[in-house]
Amino acid sequence: LNEAVPHFSTVSYNFKHRFNHTTVEHVFRWVLKSAAEEGYLDTEAIFVDGTHIKASANLKKQAGKAVPKQAKRYAKELFEEVNKDREEHGKKPFSEDSGKKPPEERETVVSTTDPESGIFHKGEHKKCFAYEAHTACDKHNFILGVHVTPGNVPDSTAFDPLYDELCQNYPEHKTVVADSAYKTPWICKRIFESGRVLSTCYTRPKTKEKGHPWWAYVYDEYFDDVICPEYHALHYSTTNRDGYREYKSRAYLCKTCPTRGMCTESAKCEKTFLRHIWQEYVEMAEDIRHMAVYRELYRLRKEKIERVFADAKEKHGMRYTQYRGLAQVTNWVKLKFAAMNLKKLATWKWNCRHPAPDGGKRTRLRKKYSCYFDIFPFFGLACTHKTCSGLIATAGFSTSWGPAKAGPQPVEKGHRKVAFFLIGDSRIEGKNAV
Repeated sequence: LNEAVPHFSTVSYNFKHRFNHTTVEHVFRWVLKSAAEEGYLDTEAIFVDGTHIKASANLKKQAGKAVPKQAKRYAKELFEEVNKDREEHGKKPFSEDSGKKPPEERETVVSTTDPESGIFHKGEHKKCFAYEAHTACDKHNFILGVHVTPGNVPDSTAFDPLYDELCQNYPEHKTVVADSAYKTPWICKRIFESGRVLSTCYTRPKTKEKGHPWWAYVYDEYFDDVICPEYHALHYSTTNRDGYREYKSRAYLCKTCPTRGMCTESAKCEKTFLRHIWQEYVEMAEDIRHMAVYRELYRLRKEKIERVFADAKEKHGMRYTQYRGLAQVTNWVKLKFAAMNLKKLATWKWNCRHPAPDGGKRTRLRKKYSCYFDIFPFFGLACTHKTCSGLIATAGFSTSWGPAKAGPQPVEKGHRKVAFFLIGDSRIEGKNAV
């Protein structure tokens, strides 16, 4: 208490130079390893989602910039699948000319204060520069991994590096619980082909207003056709580079169709239906979400990963960040999540709580130590064991230790006054009095 307050630059310089990525990752994994050794982790089901963190950047200090489009991680695998599908349908495969053409560019808004942050605007949220922490947790709300990206990176794009980390550290997981942002053909394919299950939710169809509903177009797997609402076949035409098969109708049939206005507005009177080559995996996820066990798992999502974000923002100040740069924000987020895991581990060990597969039973400290407590009014706890002399007060009350004194000893906390009678060195015989 008598030492001088350290200079503010001590913390910032240590955080910048001493607590680098390797150190922070070691601390984060060490806490999780300790929790796993105690048996507190339940990684059978993993909950995945992302939350935005407002960056330390002024929205008015921005500039337009042309940035190259990032290649998809699964681009090579998709290209091979597309060429294979085209060959099966008698089409000429695409040539690999990606190295000859310059990469495509897109216009974006970049902050001049923190160029590594990304513009974020969604629904009723205020437009701002932000980062996004893509996070995964287990059934007991222990954070298993996090991947930080700029705020304008979609959840489906940032899933791969996060899932690589989860598969490396927790290969025993069986189910991934995520919202509809992760229900893409590639993510569904990757999870189901690994022998695991994706538990997700309903996705609102993106059909045109006052048009035919999506379920009115039925795919015929045997003939590889699509049946329209008027019971005409849309035949296979081609497979494009994005991995979608194109099914087109016959113009002479659509010209006389009574519901053509609800189906297409093409000048050629031609309806084009797109179906991804990996659509079967999306349909598997759609079928699985109706199963009772996975429906119950998804209902737990709001109590698991959403609760982690709520605690991080309300109790640990993760709504805003004062650091700039992707590396610094990543270290800052991981240290916060490591502290949250350590706090949960310490609390559960102190309360002697060990969750069992059926949910576990809460065992208090008095069962660990062979002493018993007498519960008095006003939440006072008195220990009568000789080795536990004194008074243990519950949360919100101060603790009185030392030699016993005759008469009531008032202990004040806020507007309450609780008095205890201490007689002898280890026994409490009286009652609480106000």
